[in-house]
Amino acid sequence: MPENKNNEEQMIAGSDYLKRSQGVSSAPFEAYLNFGYALLAIAGADGDVPESEMNWLINHQRMIGAPEEAIAQYKTFDYKNAKLEDLLPKIKADVPNFSAPRTLLYYAIKMSRADKDYAVEEQEAVKKAAKLLGVGNDITLALNTLVEMEEKVDSMRKALILTETLS
Repeated sequence: MPENKNNEEQMIAGSDYLKRSQGVSSAPFEAYLNFGYALLAIAGADGDVPESEMNWLINHQRMIGAPEEAIAQYKTFDYKNAKLEDLLPKIKADVPNFSAPRTLLYYAIKMSRADKDYAVEEQEAVKKAAKLLGVGNDITLALNTLVEMEEKVDSMRKALILTETLS
């Protein structure tokens, strides 16, 4: 029998949320790690990952079931010198229909907007990642529009639920 694979190659179960929202039940440690690194590289394209963006990343990764060891490494990752070309091929999951490229772009847009400033450099990094991943401009535009719509729906929900009526 072959020896066990090292920890980086073993599949790590995702959360129920990850299974429900993306159909992914597990991924290798390296995929969790590099997914976060790629998000940091894109959101940090403007030279900074403010606390709001880092908190978004940490909360999101915990929600999908990323190992705490990976999350701890995000805090010290040198995103300013990261190359998307090196990170993107290392993001794999256990599902053939899972679109890692589209998923990454969607969450990169969400993370980049977490500080309420979707900087031109971040937008350009999303476009660069889309090109490297083979995602067309139409899909990238649709993902940007989807995130904007979700933000507006969230604002509307808050306004309807959190606002007292004057009747």
